[in-house]
Amino acid sequence: MNLYTTQGPITITCHKRIAPYLEQEVKDLGFTVEETFVTGVRLTGTINDCIRLNLNLRCASQVLYSLKKFEAQNADDVYKNLQNYQWENVLPDPGFFSVTSNVLNDTINNSMYANLRVKDAIVDRIREKRGSRPSTGAELTGAVIHLFWKNDDAEVFIDTSGDSLARHGYRKIPGRAPMLEALASATIYATRWDRLSPFVNPMCGSGTVAIEAALIATNTRPGLFRLNYAFMHLAGYDKEVYEQEMETLNKQITDVPGLAIVATDYSEVAIANARKNAVAAGVADLIQFSICDFETTDVPQGKGGVMFMNPEYGERLGEESELEATYKRIGDFMKKKCGGYFGYVFTGNLELAKKIGLKAKRRIEFYTSTIDCRLMEFELYDGSRRVARPVNDEA
Repeated sequence: MNLYTTQGPITITCHKRIAPYLEQEVKDLGFTVEETFVTGVRLTGTINDCIRLNLNLRCASQVLYSLKKFEAQNADDVYKNLQNYQWENVLPDPGFFSVTSNVLNDTINNSMYANLRVKDAIVDRIREKRGSRPSTGAELTGAVIHLFWKNDDAEVFIDTSGDSLARHGYRKIPGRAPMLEALASATIYATRWDRLSPFVNPMCGSGTVAIEAALIATNTRPGLFRLNYAFMHLAGYDKEVYEQEMETLNKQITDVPGLAIVATDYSEVAIANARKNAVAAGVADLIQFSICDFETTDVPQGKGGVMFMNPEYGERLGEESELEATYKRIGDFMKKKCGGYFGYVFTGNLELAKKIGLKAKRRIEFYTSTIDCRLMEFELYDGSRRVARPVNDEA
């Protein structure tokens, strides 16, 4: 069996509340999504399809190709089921592999023990067939085998990604509390931005949102920034398939004449780091960086567009009163300078969001780390209509 051309179940994982945007990405690539769940989607395809998915997806974390489902009451059952699998057809000789897992079983107190039994089963099988032992370790630099085990139901996958796809690979200087690249992409997808009109990003920090906006607008895919994937370390890997896909990625980059992406921050250090990250992403010439307070951001007029802010919303900024004043200023800024735009504020503090003083048209749910967040959408009318009405204590 050639894994690269054999159809099988594929599970693509993502962070919580990003699945709808991942689903649309997968469909846009021409695949049929068979199921969407809280943290991912499922479809059918080959590992060659997994190569394409890995290189193109912005919202994904891992692309998993299913090898086997089985029942397992304990770790010994896992070993027995996997020791009989033909791992010599999956892993090259010589080879290096690692094991990851997601385990919820009453007999397992430490998922590392489940990983060990998976590793033992693979090593014992290959040693029996080849007379030599493959190398193993925790680093996700070679082939990666993933075990999903819940109660008595187990499934083993080839993790074709390795390191998480949620980090897109261009960001060299993350800055303070940066937004994960996959989350930034999903929040941009959630806006009404047409990828042609201005995209204004005050409080840009290390530049992740502005950079992702530039990459999305120009159809520049994350696969262009990463050199190593776990699928490259499987038996039968054909480098030409990968190279052809990379060629396609380069050809599909588009030029957007007149594209205006504005990124500002009061911190000189933040803007310097954002510029460096934009250079690494190849989009520095598409973003207008400025050092200023967000209220003095130069917002392009007469075109409409999207204004996107990700203000501090926790202990990092200081006292609650200082945060309240910042959120009130955000509302004033949007009313006075962003007429004709859709305004978006990403926050994990819904009480502070009320201080913006504008009625949110939509409240889109997201998570960052373990924080329940909202992307608040405000329709900001231009001079031909009155400004979005203020409210006393509602967001």
